[in-house]
Amino acid sequence: MSITSFAATLSLNKKTRIMKLMTKSYDLHKANKQVLSKFISIMANVINNTDLDKVAQTVANGKKDKQTLRKPVKLQGEWILDPSKNYQFRTELSYEKGKEVIEIDSPSFLGGNGNRLGPMAYCVAGITSCFIATFTNVAAGKGIRLTKLNVNAECMINFAKTFDIADEPITEGINFEIAAESDNADKQKLQELVKMAEERCPAMYSMSHEIKVNAQIK
Repeated sequence: MSITSFAATLSLNKKTRIMKLMTKSYDLHKANKQVLSKFISIMANVINNTDLDKVAQTVANGKKDKQTLRKPVKLQGEWILDPSKNYQFRTELSYEKGKEVIEIDSPSFLGGNGNRLGPMAYCVAGITSCFIATFTNVAAGKGIRLTKLNVNAECMINFAKTFDIADEPITEGINFEIAAESDNADKQKLQELVKMAEERCPAMYSMSHEIKVNAQIK
């Protein structure tokens, strides 16, 4: 029986226990790290750096209670009024295993000094990473192993409306140029996955659907 076939017969709890024993038993400095890494990846049911056991658990919980799939994203930010700080906005974002401080500064043509990444840079990075993450998740769920995945993204921003010069669309869309390769899927199949990712990606939904905005001075 192959490693992959053996791993498929095990429950998530058994896989976890075996992986813990392996970590304790093997001297990683002497063992073949590449083989060990591959074995651990198979045992954990990881494809394209996506843990399918965790995804399966999320889906199972969602089928029992759809409310578990509603995840709030919150932040508290501060506009920096002191020019000597050399940036304009600061926020601290939390993630599962920690927190990260983000400082933002607008480019000079918007009144900033360009000392940090601007708001739109974070916006495009967030959209791109969300889309690519959805693509890899879809691929992993179908057992398609990617051997290469790079992306170039471009979003043209028109600030005419921002400066009240003309009532023109601020953005017309975003373009992704994806370089993807797989050892068990051809280009046509990968393009089908792109289409599925477009339909399922939260960021793509936000761009293609009207999002209600509620902004108030408290």
